[in-house]
Amino acid sequence: MAGENLKIGFVGAGNMAEAMMKGIISAGMAQAEDITASEIMPGRRDYITKTVGVRTVSDNIEVIRSSDVVVLAVKPQHMGPVLEELKPYLTGAHLLISIAAGVRISFIESHLNLGVRVARVMPNQPCLVSASASGFALGRSAKKEDKETVQSILNSVGLAFCLEERLLDAVTGLSGSGPAYIYMVIEAMADGGVLAGLPRDVALQLAAQTVLGAGKTYLETRKHPGELKDMVTSPGGTTIEGLRILEEAAVRGAFIDAVEAGAKRSEELGGKN
Repeated sequence: MAGENLKIGFVGAGNMAEAMMKGIISAGMAQAEDITASEIMPGRRDYITKTVGVRTVSDNIEVIRSSDVVVLAVKPQHMGPVLEELKPYLTGAHLLISIAAGVRISFIESHLNLGVRVARVMPNQPCLVSASASGFALGRSAKKEDKETVQSILNSVGLAFCLEERLLDAVTGLSGSGPAYIYMVIEAMADGGVLAGLPRDVALQLAAQTVLGAGKTYLETRKHPGELKDMVTSPGGTTIEGLRILEEAAVRGAFIDAVEAGAKRSEELGGKN
């Protein structure tokens, strides 16, 4: 299925859905005319039609009828009622992809007829700029080609890994919550630049570009982060002095604890459905 000209539908047309639609079209997985999105807000429908070029409707059922792959892009608290609405129309011919945070595959499958192929995705906010880091898991009826389809869709807006569902809580703690931690790093580094005399706008751009550049350097060289760190750290220089301060403040341990805490909280929230 991944290599075919897919008919793709979106139930919900929020920011994440918009980003995925743009990525799918840009990657050539589907043409704009092959994508249908449902949205209850008329203004949002008009916006998506004008900016993305896809067909928008107010009826969720129309999305199911015109799609092979259906992306559920609704809020977690709305999943139950939406699944019940869609249940009579979803069959084994459909691949259903949920991007609702914390909603487990067992919950989704319990609201559907047997045989519907399900995938659960944990994307993250940089999907909005085609730089997402995602994890996904497959339901009991999913096929090999479904894995390829989901992988291709997510790769169109970043990178993704197929994992056991139990590991999606760890993905949530790391890449799901992680952007907020990095925004804090950017803000704090910029504050340091301002303290040292830089204009605020310059400091923010330097800090953000530094984060972008460091991440890109790792992804393209695949050198261990410790090795890359050592390459920047000269004996008796400025970087080792800064690293000493960070180690004394236990910043490394704080990041580890933050990711673990986010993963545990995701597990707790997931247990409620």
